[in-house]
Amino acid sequence: MGNASSIEPTKTIFLDIDGKKEKIMFSRHCGSRDIHDLIAHAAGVSRYAEISLKDSAGAFVSLNPTMPINTQSSPYKVTSKEPSPTTDSSNGDGEVFTQVLSQVASQFNNHFSKEGVFKVEEMKTDIATRLSALERKMELEGLKAVEIEKCKRDISDIKDQIWNAQKKFVDFNRLSNETHTDSSETQNVSSLSDERKISLKRDVPSYPKYTLSQETIEYLKQPTFDIWHWEPNEMLSLLEHMFHELGLVAEFNINPITLKRFFLCVQENYRNNPFHNFRHCFCVTQMMYGMIHLCHLWEVMTREDLGILMTACVCHDLDHPGYNNTYQINARTELAIRYNDISPLENHHCAVAFKILSNPECNIFANVDKDTFKRIRAGMLQLILATDMARHKEILDSLQNNIKKFEWESKSHMDSLKMVLIKCCDISNEVRPMEVSEPWVDCLLEEYFNQSDREKMEGLPVAPFMDRDKVTKPTAQIGFIKFVLIPMFETVAKLFPVIDSTMVEPLRIARDRYEDMKEKNSMPPPPSQSNKKKTVTEK
Repeated sequence: MGNASSIEPTKTIFLDIDGKKEKIMFSRHCGSRDIHDLIAHAAGVSRYAEISLKDSAGAFVSLNPTMPINTQSSPYKVTSKEPSPTTDSSNGDGEVFTQVLSQVASQFNNHFSKEGVFKVEEMKTDIATRLSALERKMELEGLKAVEIEKCKRDISDIKDQIWNAQKKFVDFNRLSNETHTDSSETQNVSSLSDERKISLKRDVPSYPKYTLSQETIEYLKQPTFDIWHWEPNEMLSLLEHMFHELGLVAEFNINPITLKRFFLCVQENYRNNPFHNFRHCFCVTQMMYGMIHLCHLWEVMTREDLGILMTACVCHDLDHPGYNNTYQINARTELAIRYNDISPLENHHCAVAFKILSNPECNIFANVDKDTFKRIRAGMLQLILATDMARHKEILDSLQNNIKKFEWESKSHMDSLKMVLIKCCDISNEVRPMEVSEPWVDCLLEEYFNQSDREKMEGLPVAPFMDRDKVTKPTAQIGFIKFVLIPMFETVAKLFPVIDSTMVEPLRIARDRYEDMKEKNSMPPPPSQSNKKKTVTEK
């Protein structure tokens, strides 16, 4: 465990340059090119030379800030090769950038000359500076065709950032209203268009820095944590603390300001539904944080896995419209059509999550390598899609089939465990004390009733458990606790026995409480005194 402050600020690497021993020191914030230039200087070659490192076993060492630290007795052997003067393949590539620059400037001049609200010339200067830097990079490093394409993608990213900046000045209120239109007033209860980028509505940081007491820090790790006592800005700070405390900021080299922007953008993309809102997002994430500490998951999972679990919890219900998959499919909404009736909401949550991460201001994984990001994306997609209750039996059966001979080194076994863990957290309210859990039941029933009222109005099928004329609080919860929650948490308890006393037992208590409530509600009221007299007279 740890946080960002536990990472050493500098690294020392020992080198063998043609038999001469040298050492270099660099900050963890250095880029690969900075380290390359440092070694080139030590080797007495030009910064354009090709540099390669080999360890004592003859294996090549990746030249980047995360390279393993060595010792003076086992230096990396340095090999360098100066480039040939004829290998410069970048001549003429400046014309590509000049054309792109002209096209971008022309488009923005045409549009904003009418709007009169955006300073194109300033942006044009900024683009020119950044394109010039890209051109110099191509000339100095002798990029090949594939690398030139990467630079073109960088230009595309610049254009996207301009688009995002435009939204902060132009017609943003209209955009916000379109994005989060009250679903009770429109037939379209899907949401964001694929073409619409997601950006922050307010700058960061826009909320104060909270100092957490040691009592709060420890309380935050408990399943009994009362999530109703915290304001939205406080929840943002608590989420930040979780990511720092678990060492995720250090693991993924996350810029702390980018982390703030990410959480703020996530908060802005949860709707004000009775149940599926930002507080629910926080509730699920806090329960995962509690289970990580309760089960010591860092002993059986990598820090990367913990980061995927936590981030998936944060994003698992993004832009939820307040109407479930059954409604989406029966009403033939845009989301159902887009995702072919297959987990339309969960697919949408995934899409919104990665739209947020595609915004450079909010991309907490911007500093990981391509392969790591590929694993993170695959893991998050798998976990968020697992929250579709239509897949509950399939996912739980998978873990139960593995539980007797669970293999901690097996990817498929661990995947089934992680999917069940996020499912546990997603529907874990009844694990909490009654005063914390019961308000959630009221919120959920309110959202159910809103949907069933609309389904009746539109002539769509209505599920009995959502019909305000048929369901009560006890009938809504008893079957769910008995047949969904308890079996699932008992399965996890077979791997982590501490779960039985801390989570399964509270579920049993909640089940008994609702059964008592149901019995009391079903008892006929005692007859009044007048009714008693009438009965005797009639006899």
